[in-house]
Amino acid sequence: MQYILNRAGPIKPTFRKTADLFAVRQFLKEIPKTKALIFTDRLLAIISQLFGDDYFLTKSIYFDKPEGSNWFVAYHQDLTISVDKKLAVAGSGPWRIKQNQFAVQPPLEILENNFTIRIHLDDTGENNGALKVVPKSHLKGICRPETIDWTIETETICKVKKGGIMIMRPLLLHASNRTTNNNKRRVIHLEWSNHSLPNTLRWPEKENRIPLLQKVLFYASTSKVRTHRKAILRFQYLTLHLIIKQ
Repeated sequence: MQYILNRAGPIKPTFRKTADLFAVRQFLKEIPKTKALIFTDRLLAIISQLFGDDYFLTKSIYFDKPEGSNWFVAYHQDLTISVDKKLAVAGSGPWRIKQNQFAVQPPLEILENNFTIRIHLDDTGENNGALKVVPKSHLKGICRPETIDWTIETETICKVKKGGIMIMRPLLLHASNRTTNNNKRRVIHLEWSNHSLPNTLRWPEKENRIPLLQKVLFYASTSKVRTHRKAILRFQYLTLHLIIKQ
């Protein structure tokens, strides 16, 4: 995986690089050879078992929180989806543009039904930015973090081993702390949906599962990927670490 990332080419508008963070939006479009390492039979089987066969990929982001990163993310919900353009649609808004990508808050039904898979490339614990979550908060619709009643709610730290995955709903309240142990945290963030968008809106990164598997087989057959078979095998055996699901 790191071999492919190191050869990703020049910085593009979808790349963000600062002292505290390196991130790539539209990750699978920008670095498609990573699909051979990510979409293994086992991972696709987990998706099918938990959610059925009608879900498709809608967003992919790579995060690299370096060893010296000193920023934190406060409690929030993931309330926007990526779309291909700005269009007046009833029940959708507000809109924004982030790194040349349109984003909008969709109707609640879409947010309630979507899910996110986070693939961890490093051991992640409370000292290097593991997610903190409020269990079952995704069942309460859209809520403001400042309304959390800590006399009732609890906080769970989602520790994930290297090569493990975490599955969560976007409405789950989550946060992360600063890194304090000088260990990095690299995560591949994948969002999935089974909803069609209204009017002429489109999911700009939509990938159906069958074509995705065909592309994986193609990239896995290339000589450069074959030479890194050990890396591929490591990702063939992803373990399901945590499921936060209704």
